[in-house]
Amino acid sequence: MHDFQSQCDAFTAQLENELGEGALSFPTVFDLSLRIKQIADDPDSTLEAIARVVKAEPVLSVRVVRMANALLLNPYGAEISSVADALPRLGLSTLRCLAYAVAAEQLARDQRSRQMQLIASGLWMHSIDVASWAYAFARHLRGVNPDTALLGGLMTRIGQFYLLARAAAYPALETELGRFAEFVSSWNDAVGRAVLEAFDAPAGIIDACDADPARDVRWPPVDLGDIIALATLAAETPNPFDGLLGTQRRPQLLERCAGRIEQEDFAALVAAARSTRQEILAAVCG
Repeated sequence: MHDFQSQCDAFTAQLENELGEGALSFPTVFDLSLRIKQIADDPDSTLEAIARVVKAEPVLSVRVVRMANALLLNPYGAEISSVADALPRLGLSTLRCLAYAVAAEQLARDQRSRQMQLIASGLWMHSIDVASWAYAFARHLRGVNPDTALLGGLMTRIGQFYLLARAAAYPALETELGRFAEFVSSWNDAVGRAVLEAFDAPAGIIDACDADPARDVRWPPVDLGDIIALATLAAETPNPFDGLLGTQRRPQLLERCAGRIEQEDFAALVAAARSTRQEILAAVCG
C-alpha cells in the first residue's frame, strides 16, 4: 500500500504541475496524432507533405486506404490503392480520427503488464463503439457532420487514455486496480479537457465530451453533445474503468434517461443506424 500511495502522490504532483503550467507531457504513442494535427493545421502544407507523414506509419497507411474504400465513402466502388488518392476522399478531419485511433490502439498493445493491456484494450473497444454509433447517428439524423461526430466519440475517453499511458511510469498503481480506477475517475475531467485543448479540438467537441449523457441529452437530438450522449447510451462495449469501480453505467444511464427519451424511439434509431455503425466500425478498426 505504501508503494501505491507514494507513487499515486508522485503522479498527482506531476499532473498538478503540468496542468498548472499548461504543458502536458504526451506519451510517445501520441506523437503520430500530434504530427498529423500540426501538419493538417498548417495552411502551407500540401497534400503530398501530408501523405509522406501518413506513409511513414504503415498501420495508419493501411487504415487510410481501407477506409477510403469503404462503401460509405466510396459508393461507386472505384478502387483506391494509394494514400495520396485516399486522402482527398477522407478529408483531414477523418485523417485526424484515424491517427488518434491508431495511437489509442497502439497504447493498448504497448502496456507492459497483462492487466494494463486488458484495461487499455477494453477502453479502446469502448471508445470505438461510442465513436461508431456517433457517426452512424449523425449520418442518419443529418443534423451534425458525421466526421465531427466520429472524432468527438473517439475523444470522449481521451483523459482516461492519457492517464493510462502516463501510469506506465508508476508501476505500483497496477497493484490496486480499484484504487487506480478511483484515481483516474478523479482526474479524468480536468485531464481530458486539457488534452483536448492541447489537440486544439473544436469547442463543440470539448463541450460535447464534457456533457453528462444522463443529464444533458435532449430528444430529439439537436447538436453534437446530444449525438455523443446517445452514442454513449447505445454503446454495447463497457468501459473497463466502470467495471473496476463496480458500476454498470449503460443500464444506469438508460434508466436515468427514461423520463426524457422515448425508449421505442431510441430503439428505432439504433435499429436504423446499426448497419452504418457496423461499416464504420470495420473501417476504423481494420
